[in-house]
Amino acid sequence: MRLLSDEERARLAPADEAGFDSPIPTQVVSSDEFVPIPQTPSQREVQARLIVLADELSNRHRMTRRRFLRTASGMAVAFAAMNEVYGPLFEVGAAEAAAAEAADERAARLAGQFVFDGHTHFLRDDTRLSGFARMRESVGKAGWNPELKGKPQTLEDLKFDNYLKEIYLDSDTKIAIISSAPSDVPEDWFLTNPMTALARGRVNELFGSQRMLSHAIFTPGQPGWLDEVDRAIAQDRPDSFKGYTIGDNTHKELSHFPWRLDDEKLLYPFYEKALRAGIRNICVHKGLFRHRWRNSIRACAIIAMSAT
Repeated sequence: MRLLSDEERARLAPADEAGFDSPIPTQVVSSDEFVPIPQTPSQREVQARLIVLADELSNRHRMTRRRFLRTASGMAVAFAAMNEVYGPLFEVGAAEAAAAEAADERAARLAGQFVFDGHTHFLRDDTRLSGFARMRESVGKAGWNPELKGKPQTLEDLKFDNYLKEIYLDSDTKIAIISSAPSDVPEDWFLTNPMTALARGRVNELFGSQRMLSHAIFTPGQPGWLDEVDRAIAQDRPDSFKGYTIGDNTHKELSHFPWRLDDEKLLYPFYEKALRAGIRNICVHKGLFRHRWRNSIRACAIIAMSAT
């Protein structure tokens, strides 16, 4: 298991420089875990259709293609281009693509819809993971979030108070799941399982209703991991479990306990514990580390079959 080599990284270009500036990616991009596949013929066709539509409509509205694609109509055009190539997958009309007013009107009409965020994090008060503050600054510098541009970021921006503000007060999110990421270094977990349960209680008490669900992290192979599963079920009462097949997702290069979903000896006792506790939702972060990326989903299928 390893990250990309220097030679492999040298063959790649930054996604924001190499890719077409579209509201929706028109090719696969990579993290530091794998070399992305080349753009497929269908993806090239989507990109070509998007360019044609965007050029036509941006000229009509007397703006550049880049600026047009940043509008609600530009997003509608991207969905329309995919519909032309892949079939009618998205509910988008010609009016939204052609007129900014129609796109904005529809966005306002849907503003009250139910929004469920199934993957959220914040960092514990005593976190040592300062690199995440630098990552947040990079988002501002790249222009991906204009509100962060030019604003120094600290670890305080990644802790509970700002998480509460950005997830529940600054967005349309109705319900979110608080998750975590494990490490072979105990101090470098994002949050411990009791911490996620405590956060769920704080948020739900604050709003007077169930606005947060929580994962409990399971770490196959780590010493005492099944005892922690028992403790979490009895004391934290998680809404679901979450695992990372890489093991230590924070220090990937040091991970000692990667695992497979179809490991009958290691994982099946955990699945049985979850089923007995009435927990049917198990979320898995699947890394793509060389020989590990082929993890089977067969075990998840067994859970679903056994629970029905």
